[in-house]
Amino acid sequence: MRSPNIVLDNLAKQATRADYKIRRLYRNLYNMEFYLMAYSKIYSKEGNMTQGVDGTTIDGMSLERIERLIESLKDYSYQPKPSKRVYIPKKNGSKRPLGIPSFEDKLLQEVVRMILESIYEGSFSDTSHGFRPNRSCHTALIQVKERFTGVKWFIEGDIKGFFDNIDHHTLITILKRKIEDEAFINLIWKFLRAGYLEEWKYHKTYSGTPQGGIISPILSNIYLNELDHFVEEYKATFDKGKARKRSREYRTREARLSRARKRYKEKWDEMNEEEKEKARLHVKELKNHMMEIPYKDPMDEGYKRLQYTRYADDFLIGIIGNKEDCRKIKDDLTEYLKKELKIELSQEKTLITHSKDRARFLGYDVKISHDNKTAKHTASGHKQRTRTMSCELLLPHEVWRNKLIEYKALNIDSTTGKWKSMHRAHLLQNDDLEILSTYNAEIRGLYNYYRLANNVYKLDGFKHIMEYSMYKTFANKYKSSVKKIINKFNVNGHFGVRYDTADGKKVSYFYRDGFKKQLSISRKQEIDAIPSGRNIIYNRTSLVERLLAGKCEWCGETNVPLEIHHVRKLKDLKGKRRWEKRMIERNRKTMALCKECHLNLHNGKLD
Repeated sequence: MRSPNIVLDNLAKQATRADYKIRRLYRNLYNMEFYLMAYSKIYSKEGNMTQGVDGTTIDGMSLERIERLIESLKDYSYQPKPSKRVYIPKKNGSKRPLGIPSFEDKLLQEVVRMILESIYEGSFSDTSHGFRPNRSCHTALIQVKERFTGVKWFIEGDIKGFFDNIDHHTLITILKRKIEDEAFINLIWKFLRAGYLEEWKYHKTYSGTPQGGIISPILSNIYLNELDHFVEEYKATFDKGKARKRSREYRTREARLSRARKRYKEKWDEMNEEEKEKARLHVKELKNHMMEIPYKDPMDEGYKRLQYTRYADDFLIGIIGNKEDCRKIKDDLTEYLKKELKIELSQEKTLITHSKDRARFLGYDVKISHDNKTAKHTASGHKQRTRTMSCELLLPHEVWRNKLIEYKALNIDSTTGKWKSMHRAHLLQNDDLEILSTYNAEIRGLYNYYRLANNVYKLDGFKHIMEYSMYKTFANKYKSSVKKIINKFNVNGHFGVRYDTADGKKVSYFYRDGFKKQLSISRKQEIDAIPSGRNIIYNRTSLVERLLAGKCEWCGETNVPLEIHHVRKLKDLKGKRRWEKRMIERNRKTMALCKECHLNLHNGKLD
């Protein structure tokens, strides 16, 4: 069998050829190595331990399960099972539907996802950031910050129920432009039409991507790549002029300054110290007067620009132009999405916002600075405006306030509006290190997301409330006071929890890293980057090697078919049984067992 790396690399190279059709894709689904690669990528996700409609999970994963899946693909009998629909709470109090596919469907979808990514990733626009290798919300926000300098208006794009309303026929038509393989296309059809099960009642799906499906993100990017290219073409016709004209008033003030400098220079040697000081003050006054207005004419009708950035179905457009331009762009986008992609742009939620106000994108506030202040930053001490019309990313106040309420760490008095930190009752049963770790993870998590914001330092207020909430939680746990708790856990002047490790005693401290703004994000810091099958060389992981080894890790029998036992979390194991102790000692959530040992484990007869 060919290595998945070679197959994916060849597909990526072929896809770059203009008008080239990819054929004979379906046969790659017979390759066992693809499934082993997919298994090694997705096995660690906790959701794999949640039962689908068939009642199975990733537990008991075996080569036999993969072989059965491949056989059903060979004889075309494979039919994805409907997703089990559950509802998870949203921030606004409503609930969002989530589909849980069966594990075999997840495994096959991961294989299909890798294949589609190899074909399409190279053709995606650099303005697209969602669900792509080495891209994230942060790369989208950095692009906005870098490219939206000087914009006068924002258009905040909102597509009505995008993931539920993708038109299946339009999507298949887009796929057929590159893929000429009916069996592979029919498999995509099966995923799209698999339906979902809610309260044991089957519902057909006539639009949208698979509920909770691994292939949904790549399919949505393939679909909205059409929008990206439409905007690129629109931008090419909209953009106008090489640069703004110089402001007439600025030139007038600049000429006045120049004449004064020339006049004083000519008679400088004849002036006394008092006259020289007056001259200096006059020149300074004229310079400040000139710097009060922009160098370029901000209302220049001969200069227009359109900037665009998209993350999944959220996009932001920045316009250098007038409000009428924005209205026309919004109308043209509405018509294009409705006519070509069969989806609807929300007229109420797609807002046109002046750049002096704030637009909302990916949880950040985006605004254009209209600050004309100057700063000395050249070697000669010359003044230059450093912030005028620059794009700023800001942390919205309500974000960290709502987080405190969500964590039940804050109570706001309904009468006075006064804030007061609260203890968190649901943490009282945790041990000291778990309580401290929970607070640290929540503080660090919010900072990690908003570390690009100019005003991220405001998270000091968030930390302060969280800190006293933590003190009160410990005080309630130990039936003590905040003051006594602070003294009890004082380690070298900081709040810390001591704990034992194999290397001796250690201390975990309450968060003390500060909230410094970061100007860029390294690849290692990406929070939602998806590994690319083309860029990562696949070598069999230890888990796959253990599955293929044919040796039971409990009874030691060799040359036997194995099943991988999975647990959701190691900390869920009590350590009372020998097999639990062994998994804890090895720090593994998996154990390769023969069928008999695996059955005995679930029947409580293994030890």
